Amino acid sequence: MDFTTNEDQQALVGLATQILSERATPKRLAELEATGGWYDEALWQQLASAGIAGAALAEDVGGGGLGFTELALLLEQVGAHVAPVPLLETVLCAALPIDAFGTTEQRQRDLPDVAAGRALLTAALVESGRDDPRRPLTTATAEGDGFRLSGVKSCVPFAADARRILVPASTSDSGIVLALVDPTAAGVTIRPQTATSGQPQGEVELADVAVAAGDVLVGPDRGAEALDWLLDRALVGVAATALGVSGRALAMSATYTTGREQFGRAIATFQAVGHRLADAFVDVEAMRLTTLQAVWLLDAGLPAATEVAVAKWWACEGGHRVAHAAQHVHGGVGVDVEYPLSRYFRWSKQLEMTLGAAPAQLLRIGSTLATEPA
Repeated sequence: MDFTTNEDQQALVGLATQILSERATPKRLAELEATGGWYDEALWQQLASAGIAGAALAEDVGGGGLGFTELALLLEQVGAHVAPVPLLETVLCAALPIDAFGTTEQRQRDLPDVAAGRALLTAALVESGRDDPRRPLTTATAEGDGFRLSGVKSCVPFAADARRILVPASTSDSGIVLALVDPTAAGVTIRPQTATSGQPQGEVELADVAVAAGDVLVGPDRGAEALDWLLDRALVGVAATALGVSGRALAMSATYTTGREQFGRAIATFQAVGHRLADAFVDVEAMRLTTLQAVWLLDAGLPAATEVAVAKWWACEGGHRVAHAAQHVHGGVGVDVEYPLSRYFRWSKQLEMTLGAAPAQLLRIGSTLATEPA
């Protein structure tokens, strides 16, 4: 495996970093929060104009034709700047599977607007009381060439503002369907929710919602395969974002502790502080290595189920430890909700729980080891 980035990848990340550094400033984020907002539409438009929003989408829908590696590198920068833009939620979790599995009509209907920053898509992957998103409780009952969906999805990002919601559902014969649901369709009820980071989400109730054949992204014959494809990439996308969050929280801690003096010396020179930050550094690098390994395997089309779970486990456990270490070494400043570090802590906690916390990843790894011993 070669994790070295090439010149094109470095240029793409450099451009994204420049835009995010200029626009996703602590002052701008505080202004959004003061108005009760989270999504920075102007920033998203700028990223779209620069070709960043659609970089991983195919060229025939207005994208850059790049791969999952580039998308993961961009997600790391979104995390590093705690930028309130829907790169993970719209592009990775919804647009990418439409690009990969959709018909020409489905792809052309929504993806050009996503690449141009004109439309939000989202995916409903979480259900209350269900630890395994690969086996949804939401049901899909065949009706003609389409289906009727019934169930409740939780924590759906931008549910009220999305043009389409990608919904996985189970058929009576244990198949899986991926459907594209219009949030304004008859039978759809959306109740507002707010994530730990402040992101607008929604509980989406589907009461016998009719889905026409043209809105069925993947039918029961390939649905399980497509859902695995989506969830593996979504988990790694979460891990890449968490890597950016943790890496920047660690950098902020290093800067703060080298400038903060106590008893006539920088507190970074205190053994307890130094050891805590050294442990956090090891955690960040473990997050980086396991995330890049999973990204490389997925981009190469190789089996990566265990590596995906390992990457998400490190995002959970490593991210948890780094977030708490950063708060502790900042002392009283670390618990000030108006200090920029607070956003990194809240993002870290949300990402830790997204699509399964550490125990869920261990169960998946253990199940693989039990059925496929080395």
